[in-house]
Amino acid sequence: MSLSSVLNTAQSSLTNTSRQTSVVSRNITNAYNTDYTRRQAVLASTAPGARVVSITRAADAALMRQNADALSVWHAQNTLMTGFERLSLSVNGVDNATSPAMRMGELQMALQTYSASPGDRSLAVNVVNSAGDMVRSLNGGTSAIQQLRTDADVEIKQSVDRLNSLLADLEKINTDVMTATRLGRDASESLDLRDGIVKQISELVPITTQLRGDSDMVIFTKDGVTLFETVARKATFQASPLLLAGQPGNQVYIDGVPLAAGQGGDTDAGGTIAGLLQLRDTVAPQMQNQLDEIARALVDAFRQASGDDGLFTWADPAGELRASTIVVNDLYKTNPTAVRDGTGGTLNPDGNAGFTGEIARLLDGFDASRTFDPAGGIEGATTLSTYATASISWLESLRQLSSVAAEKKSATLARTSEALSNKTGVNIDDELAKLLELEQSYAASAKLMQVANDMLSTLMATVR
Repeated sequence: MSLSSVLNTAQSSLTNTSRQTSVVSRNITNAYNTDYTRRQAVLASTAPGARVVSITRAADAALMRQNADALSVWHAQNTLMTGFERLSLSVNGVDNATSPAMRMGELQMALQTYSASPGDRSLAVNVVNSAGDMVRSLNGGTSAIQQLRTDADVEIKQSVDRLNSLLADLEKINTDVMTATRLGRDASESLDLRDGIVKQISELVPITTQLRGDSDMVIFTKDGVTLFETVARKATFQASPLLLAGQPGNQVYIDGVPLAAGQGGDTDAGGTIAGLLQLRDTVAPQMQNQLDEIARALVDAFRQASGDDGLFTWADPAGELRASTIVVNDLYKTNPTAVRDGTGGTLNPDGNAGFTGEIARLLDGFDASRTFDPAGGIEGATTLSTYATASISWLESLRQLSSVAAEKKSATLARTSEALSNKTGVNIDDELAKLLELEQSYAASAKLMQVANDMLSTLMATVR
């Protein structure tokens, strides 16, 4: 081997070592960046020596898709679970202490106590006060439910705006990837950015991706609607300033196609938006319907034997009876003994202090058979008491189911994230080991340069 070949080989080795060291250093710098994909310098043999011909990414499209799917379903489930927990606390209170069922039990107990001593006016006052607690539970529950729906509507708007922003960013980054690929330049940075944006999009809506020539990416929703193809498609949504009971929310459209909400406690939804739609349009309206049914049943059960309004009525007699409009009859507030005697004393004209007929009839109303609207999602409850209790069971059952499903989907997300990280992420120990190897390679190349230099110096001295 000639001295020039030795020098060329050493120079090539030093150049390659420098580029490899740069790649390894970048890997170590981004070791904790979850959107970064590990790089590797690819060498090719030349005569003499070798050279770095490309920088490759340790990407895995299959694992990336699995991770995006896991992200999507977990975000939908977590959104739903958070909504159930909020409803449980805001409507029923801690340990269901302020739930309509609990307040109904307190009212029933107050009536039973009054029945034992119907001549005690303070016990009549206690019945009316318990009725007030019952009304406040229904009114407050309605306010909490509608506030949740309004908040969900706001979050849907924010999520749709974020989705459009991410799609706009994706359009620019995807163009950069295609341009770099066509020109043969390293597109690693742009590819990392694109993968990161795809992950964020999957948190909002369930997606599938497809790669075309020049690394061009196309994105579809799970329903097959095109979300991105060269240019971003538009997601649209018109938020409502305030959602009232019985008022439907507006739909989310992607490229003009409505986005479907999820169903079930273990929701089949993917992405935060579908989870929010399920809360706003399915879960909350069902619970509102349950409160409305309880309110209607209370008004009917406490109606006086004469047919006149009883202990419960509603604020606007000409309007629709709902949990938001039920009130305690003013006639009972001013004259609590109307619980025993009826308004105007018509049920107990003699003013008999031991009269309990009306109180007994009211108590029977809690267990009287009646029909409830199936839209509330409760089956098998045929009395006021059992329906109110079933309302708690309905919510707690869904909340528990949602919580268990969230844990399972979180575990799946953790597994897919770990698998993706193991395949494409940076292992600092491995990279440090590579640095040691490169250091040794650098030292060997430097030694070879030194030897060649000594030989050349000896040769020159001999010639002189």
